[in-house]
Amino acid sequence: MAGHAYIGSFTSAGGRGLTAAAVDPATGALTALHSTDAVDNPSFLALSPDGELLYAVSENPEDGGAAVFSLADPAEPRQFGKTVPAGGGSPTHLSLHRGHLLTANYETGTVSVLPLREDGGIGEPVSVLEHEGDGPDPERQTGPHAHMVLPDPSGRWVLTVDLGTDSVRVCELDPAGGELEIERELGLRSGIGPRHLTFHPRGDRAYIVNELDSVVTVCHWDPEVGRLRPVAEVSVLPEGAEGTNYPSELVISADGRYAWVANRGRNSIAVLSVDESGDRLELRGTVGCGGDWPRHLTLDPSGSRLYAANERSGGVAWFDVDAESGMPVQAGSIDVPAASCVVFR
Repeated sequence: MAGHAYIGSFTSAGGRGLTAAAVDPATGALTALHSTDAVDNPSFLALSPDGELLYAVSENPEDGGAAVFSLADPAEPRQFGKTVPAGGGSPTHLSLHRGHLLTANYETGTVSVLPLREDGGIGEPVSVLEHEGDGPDPERQTGPHAHMVLPDPSGRWVLTVDLGTDSVRVCELDPAGGELEIERELGLRSGIGPRHLTFHPRGDRAYIVNELDSVVTVCHWDPEVGRLRPVAEVSVLPEGAEGTNYPSELVISADGRYAWVANRGRNSIAVLSVDESGDRLELRGTVGCGGDWPRHLTLDPSGSRLYAANERSGGVAWFDVDAESGMPVQAGSIDVPAASCVVFR
């Protein structure tokens, strides 16, 4: 029986909003089933733990929002309730944690906490955490730009990644009042522009993708005290590579042996091997992303196929991943204008 994938896109750039697609389990091929533009710019998506609801940001600069879709009919998602204010501009990422929806708001450099009702509906923000600081890049770092917010694997901590301040903040959420409190802040190399963070499957390492310097920062993660400690950096570009490049996201295999990073500008997927400790990443090569401007990468539930949402060319490409080498080989693509995110159910 075919599963389903859900693809977010930028309606402001000609996207269809949220697209539901069938997934062929034998080939990984996607077939579009239904699209809805009920929510503006649903650029990032997250499933509820039971897979019955799909949450989305509404990435608008001035009036960012959050919305939820019912998947009672998985082939035709229906918006459940109204889009609610996110409490900040241009929300780029969201996650679920302790009965709340958290959004990272890029434009305003804030992280919002929205309560979830028992039925999964979203309430308006009960708190907004304001980041402070800036960086040396005169175009991208004149102030804070929260780009990602996610709980750590232990479920105790919340990490917020800020491109504008070259830092990652470690916070705790009060589930009763919905307040986020910063416990500590990791300052990264000046001008590096952190965008995305992924944990090793063991939960004791974290990998930070840096948009402004095309490197991944490897960190030890101590969940007992909520502390990140940088131990290494690795480039996601081949030696001598030229031209503008903005890495967007890293995904890691379930066995922790390989990681893949999307390169916007070079329009490639970097393939990195990961040693047993998780400390040493080595660039094994790059392959074309199957389009232009890969904003999002994800693995399917089997872990054997990789999917890239190529925003500017407007499509989602899928790749068969060689289990021994980690190298992806493109197997197909589907037309999805202004594609920005893919999740599987």
